[in-house]
Amino acid sequence: MTTTPTKPTKPQPRKATPRERRRRPGPSSPRRNWLGGLAGWLWLAVVVVPLYWILVTSLKAQSNYYASNPLAPPSEPTLDNYELVLESDFVSYFVNSVVVTAGAVIPAVTVSFMAAYAIVRGWRLRFLRVVNGLFLMGLAIPLQATAIPVYLIIIKLQLYDSLLALILPSIAFAIPLSVLILANFIRDVPKELFDSMRVDGATEWGTLWRLAAPLTRPAILTVTIFNALTIWNGFLLPLILTQSPSQRTLPLALWTFQGEYGVNIPAVLAAVVLTTLPLIVLYAFGRRQLLSGLTAGFSR
Repeated sequence: MTTTPTKPTKPQPRKATPRERRRRPGPSSPRRNWLGGLAGWLWLAVVVVPLYWILVTSLKAQSNYYASNPLAPPSEPTLDNYELVLESDFVSYFVNSVVVTAGAVIPAVTVSFMAAYAIVRGWRLRFLRVVNGLFLMGLAIPLQATAIPVYLIIIKLQLYDSLLALILPSIAFAIPLSVLILANFIRDVPKELFDSMRVDGATEWGTLWRLAAPLTRPAILTVTIFNALTIWNGFLLPLILTQSPSQRTLPLALWTFQGEYGVNIPAVLAAVVLTTLPLIVLYAFGRRQLLSGLTAGFSR
């Protein structure tokens, strides 16, 4: 007697009871962070209100500045403050700032990039490890602590009251941080790429500029913009290393609008607006590369 095997029946899913349906959570809806949104709007107000005050005040006349509400828009906007700034050797101060910034940033970034490449590629050499330690020690020394030694060195070199006296210390203080940032980016380049360049017969110099430079371009641009902002806004070095009006930079030239018994605040703020315009243009052109360089460490 033969028996035919029966197929196992699949268990039917049990239907949920009405009580279980009520307990079952539905699709989660995004929760709104009201506290974070309020904090963001407060921070936006903290940033925007001073900028609005600077722009509005620069369009007011000095005669009725103290008689009106500081945050109220001018009833009769005027460009006399900007005309006064441009007539007060603003172009000469602007050229001095451009010369000091470009003359310090370009050599500092170039030397820092080559030093960072040498430190990463030749880490086994004791000399390069010592050099890297010296660069890291340079980060711990603030500019204010070296004001007197820098002043005495510039006097010995007979460079006092010249733009070169501002360029050389600016290069020295920009190199340590630049080397640290660029070295971290060069370490992220895969070692196999360097080995393939060596197999193809490329020299270290060629590998530096044909491989490392293109791959670390966001970091180079980030360091360039950061150093340019720092040097452009520098006040201490021009104050102690220059004396004649022809060698003044823009931050130091703002003192021109400060009299013995008062300060022409609308003119000062008009000079501030004209001073920050090059920085805004620089950020507008390099914003995308700057953001990619700042966030590259989090995306890897």
